[in-house]
Amino acid sequence: MKPTPAEILREYGPFSNDVHGVTFDGENVWFATGDKLNALDPKSGEPVRTIDMVAHAGTAFDGENIYQIAEAQIHKIDPKTGKVLATIPAPGNGGDSGMAWAEGSLWVGEYRAQKIHQIDPETGKILRSIDSNRFVTGVTWVDGELWHGTWQGDESELRRIDPRTGEVLEELTMPDGMGVSGLESDGHDTFFCGGGKSGKLRAVRRPRRDIATQQA
Repeated sequence: MKPTPAEILREYGPFSNDVHGVTFDGENVWFATGDKLNALDPKSGEPVRTIDMVAHAGTAFDGENIYQIAEAQIHKIDPKTGKVLATIPAPGNGGDSGMAWAEGSLWVGEYRAQKIHQIDPETGKILRSIDSNRFVTGVTWVDGELWHGTWQGDESELRRIDPRTGEVLEELTMPDGMGVSGLESDGHDTFFCGGGKSGKLRAVRRPRRDIATQQA
């Protein structure tokens, strides 16, 4: 399998703080910057709103509420009010990175452990774990595909993996100096990637799929 260069569609920012977790609510991109959750209109590039809260790592959206990693905890948040509705333990106890919502579960990346955990969103119980061979910096599901970001040294990738075995099925390599600190799909042909200390958010093209490939 030969890695493919990632196609950068657009850059947003730089913003005033490091960009960590990223999610998409169907209209706006939300991203965590340490002490705030920020919403951005991806079409105009304009900020929409902010919520003051601890937001150190992964961010996810379940169709109604936002989940945000805050050190060793995951907060469930009402995006309309900013109120924390519930709190569960994070599986990595402070070592967590990316997070996604799919099939009624949260999928949480544990950075240095090189794992992705499927957890119960009500209790935080780990249901199963998938091993990677790279640091995990972002997680997203789209059309039944599990993707995660990596960032080691000066190299960063988007990887599609087999959710049963962790086998790498596809790799998109980011340009030199462009790290991935958070990852989310728009549900179609675009990934949104956090850029860490660059303070930027980037849109990356998702590889196209033909019908035969999707059915396979």
